[in-house]
Amino acid sequence: MGKSDFLSPKAIANRIKSKGLQKLRWYCQMCQKQCRDENGFKCHCMSESHQRQLLLASENPQQFMDYFSEEFRNDFLELLRRRFGTKRVHNNIVYNEYISHREHIHMNATQWETLTDFTKWLGREGLCKVDETPKGWYIQYIDRDPETIRRQQEQERKKKQDLDDEEKTARFIEQQVRRGLEGKELEQPIYTELNRENEEEKVAFNLNKGASTSISTSSKTSSVLGPNALKMVEGAVKRKESAHSSGQSKEKKKKSALDEIMELEEEKKRTSRRDYWLQPEIVVKIVTKKLGEKYHKKKGVVKEVLDKYTAVVKMIDSGDKLKLDQTHLETVIPAPGKKVMVLNGGYRGNEGILESINEKKFSATITIDSGPLKGRRVEDIQYEDISKLA
Repeated sequence: MGKSDFLSPKAIANRIKSKGLQKLRWYCQMCQKQCRDENGFKCHCMSESHQRQLLLASENPQQFMDYFSEEFRNDFLELLRRRFGTKRVHNNIVYNEYISHREHIHMNATQWETLTDFTKWLGREGLCKVDETPKGWYIQYIDRDPETIRRQQEQERKKKQDLDDEEKTARFIEQQVRRGLEGKELEQPIYTELNRENEEEKVAFNLNKGASTSISTSSKTSSVLGPNALKMVEGAVKRKESAHSSGQSKEKKKKSALDEIMELEEEKKRTSRRDYWLQPEIVVKIVTKKLGEKYHKKKGVVKEVLDKYTAVVKMIDSGDKLKLDQTHLETVIPAPGKKVMVLNGGYRGNEGILESINEKKFSATITIDSGPLKGRRVEDIQYEDISKLA
């Protein structure tokens, strides 16, 4: 068995020694070689291959340092984003996990001398939130991905809408409670002094206050008052019952709770909005300048809506077909008396007739001309919620 054989005792011992992390000061980033001791690193520095790499790096040392620094930063942030997300974590934990990979970029080849300097640099550049504690430096990744920002904005918008719905429901319940309490006189309790005629007599409390009070009151009234007084009381009771019955008939004429709930749901549906508004067969205007002056401020007809936010527009003048996003388009308001389509809100998808335009409020008044809401007049509808029909 040869000396350099793979299964020789010397080769096996070398592989065992090279396992795990080695000391950083004995690693050569230019040659990507890890030495196990100071003598080995010294021999490597005097080798011909190392001298050639140093001559190559001496021509433009800043370029090599910038390259290693950029690679180290990208790999470190990618590990932080993928492994820990936006959680707050100690910087040494992330660094130990980063250097556990054998082929990583070592910090002694970058522009940062220590991990603390690198952490402070991340905070200054706005890539992470950093704070110093008695236990050391903590970092928190800042996710600036457009998809993540859009998702957060959508969640905030949904949360705000839910809070508005809860507030409307609470206000509706409060109105119902107030309406139920109208016309009812609250009984004012009468407080009397507790006197004991006999000191040896036990004090007894009767919790059935209503029954005992009514019985005792009726017995006292019958004993003290005469028959004429009883007739007067009966007449007053009859008048009170007739007034109560008339009040109930008036209450029946008022709207029931079910009708008010239906109106509240309809109001909620009418005020609901979406972030897309494109509809087929509407006239739109191109507002982007990226297509040149040929199409800027020109009108076209939406022939097809592809994915809620993209439309195929056929130009009215030239007949050209363009595929455009809704951010590059705006609605067209016709003259009064023309047909329009509602693009957003609770009346979305209904056709109508434009009645008038309020230029100060940038709104219009239309009359619904289709569907179950035909004939309904809608006021103060915004310009961006309606557009001319082709």
